[in-house]
Amino acid sequence: MTTTYDPKDPRYFDEAPVREELTRVFDLCYGCQLCNKFCTAFPTLFAAIDRHDDHDAANLTKAEQDQVNDECLQCKLCYVNCPYIPGQSDWNVDFPRLMLRADAMRHATGQVSRRSRLSERFLGRTDLLGRIGTATSGLTNAVIAKRGGLNRRVIEAAVGIASQRLLPPYAKQRFSTWFRKRVRTRIERPQGKVAIFPTCLVEYQNPAIGQDLVKVYERNRIDCSLVDGARCCGAPYLHSGDADTFSKHAKSNVEALAAAIRAGHDIVVPQPTCSYILKNDYIDYVGGSDAKLVAANTYDVCEYLMRVHQDEGTSLDTDFLGDVPATITYHTPCHLRAQNIGLKSRDLMKLTGARIQVAQSCSGIDGTWGLRAENYAIAKGIGGKLGAEIDRLGGEVVAGDCHLANGAITEETGRVPLHPIQVVARAYGI
Repeated sequence: MTTTYDPKDPRYFDEAPVREELTRVFDLCYGCQLCNKFCTAFPTLFAAIDRHDDHDAANLTKAEQDQVNDECLQCKLCYVNCPYIPGQSDWNVDFPRLMLRADAMRHATGQVSRRSRLSERFLGRTDLLGRIGTATSGLTNAVIAKRGGLNRRVIEAAVGIASQRLLPPYAKQRFSTWFRKRVRTRIERPQGKVAIFPTCLVEYQNPAIGQDLVKVYERNRIDCSLVDGARCCGAPYLHSGDADTFSKHAKSNVEALAAAIRAGHDIVVPQPTCSYILKNDYIDYVGGSDAKLVAANTYDVCEYLMRVHQDEGTSLDTDFLGDVPATITYHTPCHLRAQNIGLKSRDLMKLTGARIQVAQSCSGIDGTWGLRAENYAIAKGIGGKLGAEIDRLGGEVVAGDCHLANGAITEETGRVPLHPIQVVARAYGI
């Protein structure tokens, strides 16, 4: 039995020790069942063990183990709530990282279908797709707009993206293009210097988030630049088991990010999946002092502003004379909750004077998992609960940090959420 979460361990990809470790952890999870509510992976696991009279996880077939693995969203919520995690228990349970190991083992040993590999290659090339999508935004957006239409059914058949899933449209102008062309604000006595890691979703699909980020930061005398040489964080590859390709992305980004930090910048990230990966997964897959330096100096966008607000010697402008809604329903994305930094976005929006009500259900997206056709039915069931929660709360404005999760909210409720930084920008009158 090999309890390791280190992808550089030579036993990490070996099937026999992975299967043995799955049995060990599955048996512990069956005895606890605290995480039964978070996703379908756990009810599927417990039902499979219940089918055996002795309730022994060792009796599960490879197919039953793999089904649990396939249904894991990588939302990380089980880890946040688990009493048996490394450092807190000798049982050393890290369910999400074990699922990543199982994904990587199946990928390395050829146990992934040809269709899944095609989906992985397509979804993983976010920078290429983004460059093409923005250059041909009118045509591309027309092709992907009609859910369930012929074009989308062809795309589903070809690369596995669910034809019914609402996809974010591409922008006409990339965020980095806007950033370089804009009239720069001269900041007297800056109280912070940041390099923005824009993420694919802001760079290619919703640059308005990045534009509001820059304007809010500059209003608060924070000098902004871009991370030179940054590329996709690699999440689609990591979450589909392609550890080698993810590691190449991670190594390239660690070099670029560490250089920006050594030049005197903190790193800010406007999407929670990407900030989680920079803070956590780069340490595992790249390692070394640079990866640790990146993790220690990377912040979620609102996390950084609350640090400015609370630290001695710096202050946040709290003169909100713009559009402040009476109530905001704020969705806390799973990958932000998993960072254990507190509800910084909620706290920031609360400074505007709005009353914040929190929706903590999962969106069922979690990276690209919820975009895949084979996961769509499960993802819709999860997202439907979030939609019902948001409808029940009924805030004047809906806000959420994750652009993909916000798409699921729009799909379920018809409402278009704002990123919290956009709520703050409107409150300033920007």
